[in-house]
Amino acid sequence: MKLLVVEDEALLRHHLSTRLGEQGHVVDAVGNAEEALYRVREYHHDLAVVDLGLPGVSGLDLIRELRSAGKRFPILILTARGNWQDKVEGLAAGADDYVVKPFQFEELEARLNALLRRSSGFTQASIEAGPLSLDLNRRQASLARQALALTAYEYRILEYLMRHQQQVVTKERLIEQLYPDDEERDANVIEVLVGRLRRKIEAGSGFRPIETVRGQGYIFTERCR
Repeated sequence: MKLLVVEDEALLRHHLSTRLGEQGHVVDAVGNAEEALYRVREYHHDLAVVDLGLPGVSGLDLIRELRSAGKRFPILILTARGNWQDKVEGLAAGADDYVVKPFQFEELEARLNALLRRSSGFTQASIEAGPLSLDLNRRQASLARQALALTAYEYRILEYLMRHQQQVVTKERLIEQLYPDDEERDANVIEVLVGRLRRKIEAGSGFRPIETVRGQGYIFTERCR
């Protein structure tokens, strides 16, 4: 998933970006609200982590502006303010969850994963479609209960397509799931990865859930649960 981290403390921002990247996410990390708003205008994000104590425009005002602009991705507040009034104000502004500093990364990761599941319409840490299943915690795909040998990039594409079942997903959106915004991108890579992914799923199973929508992108045609 592509995450936006808005944290003015450089060291914490670096640690969050690194740890979340190790969990398979593409992280867009910035230090203030103005840069965050620019990134949101230019790129798609699946979730945002926002510190309240930002310089200039506050985290609360940033959240309000994101919601006013129609951004519907989940927002998790990360802040040193721990009293209940701040929590209520943050949630009322449009945030979906609240983690107080200092925190354990494992708790933050669990809350982020829960928000991502709910935003995709799933309540369990797994996604299933026909003989195909994903273990979202282990980041493992299985076909007919047998582990499917996918590369990290192939898994990211499959997870994104299944989370957005029966929706056309553009190549550009899939590229954003693989590379940070400042890296050189090649749309041909997506064709190669999707082709390999299809062959691995279809081999010996006859299950063909990924279709190409000419001139638009790809669609996972099966209903997931």
